[in-house]
Amino acid sequence: MDLIVSGRHMEITDAIRAYAGDKVTKLTRYYDRISSIEVIIDKGGQVHELEVIVHVERSDPSIVKISGTDVYACIDEAVDKLERMLTDHKEKLRNRKHLAG
Repeated sequence: MDLIVSGRHMEITDAIRAYAGDKVTKLTRYYDRISSIEVIIDKGGQVHELEVIVHVERSDPSIVKISGTDVYACIDEAVDKLERMLTDHKEKLRNRKHLAG
């Protein structure tokens, strides 16, 4: 799995990169066919906009956009949303085949 953490209009510190990497790599618990994850942090004034793109095999990417004043809180909120999205996607794939009655 590839992990890319990048920033727009700001420098990404090692602490932010490590925190985002630790949180985002836990997503493989919920869905194991993740090929790559991109974390993009944009700073516009006092508000940070966080975008996380999860590329999954044989499916469209899952994209989450969060904005807030604290980068770490935005990362936590994005990971929570992605956990729910990936769990729902996995259940949808498991339950798509029904037996003919």
